Amino acid sequence: MILALLVTGFALASNAQEEKKKTVIELPQWVKNIKLSGYGMLQYQVQNPDDKTENSFNLRLMRLILDGKIGDFAWRVQMQGSSNAGPGNPTVMLVDLFAEWQKYEFFRVKAGQFKRAFTFENPTHPITQGWYSYATVINSLSGFGDRSGEKASGGRDIGIQIQGDFLKNASGRNLFHYQIGIYNGEGINQKDRDNRKDVIGGIWFMPVKGVRIGAFGWTGSRGDMTWTDENGEERSGSISKNRYCLSAEYDKDEYTFRAEYIHSQGWGAVKVDSRTVDFSKGDKADGFYVFGIVPVIKSKLHAKARYNVYRPSKEWSTSKTMYEIGLNYFITKNIQINAEYALVNDRSLLKHNYNFADIQLDFKF
Repeated sequence: MILALLVTGFALASNAQEEKKKTVIELPQWVKNIKLSGYGMLQYQVQNPDDKTENSFNLRLMRLILDGKIGDFAWRVQMQGSSNAGPGNPTVMLVDLFAEWQKYEFFRVKAGQFKRAFTFENPTHPITQGWYSYATVINSLSGFGDRSGEKASGGRDIGIQIQGDFLKNASGRNLFHYQIGIYNGEGINQKDRDNRKDVIGGIWFMPVKGVRIGAFGWTGSRGDMTWTDENGEERSGSISKNRYCLSAEYDKDEYTFRAEYIHSQGWGAVKVDSRTVDFSKGDKADGFYVFGIVPVIKSKLHAKARYNVYRPSKEWSTSKTMYEIGLNYFITKNIQINAEYALVNDRSLLKHNYNFADIQLDFKF
């Protein structure tokens, strides 16, 4: 907001001086490089778990973004408003604040708060991701509403990361990408609670244009957790997070196919935004998804299908599976309607199967 006001102030000052002196005041290049953008996502959902019909309009997301560049450094500030805390209790938070040194393609350094270096889907834009939400395993094991009890963090954390692309082929396209980061391990807007950092890294191979085949690893902890031991006494300490992900993707000419599997070892919390350990879930979890999005009418209408599985205890008796189909319609380049239906099989419920539908109006500027 301050930067936007500064830009406006510079512009007004320039106009005023031009009127008075008939001269043009040149704005600094870093001011010219500032770009304001944003988007909104409006949502309606209906579902009937255990034969109890629920339906609601929802403000899924609103974000305002400032991007800029100063010399070899690119920077971003992103604010979010959403109803994550529930209807009538919206949240506003800082989600991105970072700068990245980009002088060399093969070695870039980013510091601040940003997306973790884990999975292909995590850094995907919520609108171009194409679904009512990220896959359940991504939400649970990639720092969104994490199994470890973090607040919904959009896959972000505070830290420092290096990344780069290298080994060009004959056409000048890079064949390999790597990234590795060190983070607090507590999610967004949080200091480290146990002075032990999370280390996350990934590498992928791009043999032909549009194809990525990758693998990721994550080791770390979440501090200041509490639990009751076998003697009934209260304890506190850290829980470990040891995870890996295997990924494959094809994305070209409006055709997108992606599959990812994630495995996690480490105790979970009783719920999101909690520091109480839940031993009943066991110390392992996993899940995967496979989806395809294809053009029916190029640049206008896309059809999609997704198979989406998460097992909070790495047992099929605890699994939640979603069989999803839908359509994405682009009114204009910046306005779209996304609709989908899912048959949900949730083994934690008395009645396992229920219906779910979602429709969203998304816009960006």
